[in-house]
Amino acid sequence: MKILRIFLATIVVSLSIYGLITGTTRTILPYLMLLMGGTFLVMGVSEFQERKPVALTSFLVAGFSIFVGIYAF
Repeated sequence: MKILRIFLATIVVSLSIYGLITGTTRTILPYLMLLMGGTFLVMGVSEFQERKPVALTSFLVAGFSIFVGIYAF
C-alpha cells in the first residue's frame, strides 16, 4: 500500500508540474483529480486497517475527488 501511495502521489506531482510549465492545466485536470482520488482512497484503506478515525475523512475526500474528476470530463 505504501508503494502504491507513493507512486500515485509522484504521478500527481509530476503531472501538476507539467501542467504548470506547459499551461495545459484544463486538459489534465480530470486525470489529476482521478489520480488524487485514488491516492486518498489508498490512504483511507491504509488508515482504516490501522483503525484511525481519519480514514472516514480520506474516503470522503476520495469520493469527492473522483466525482469531480468524472464530472470534469
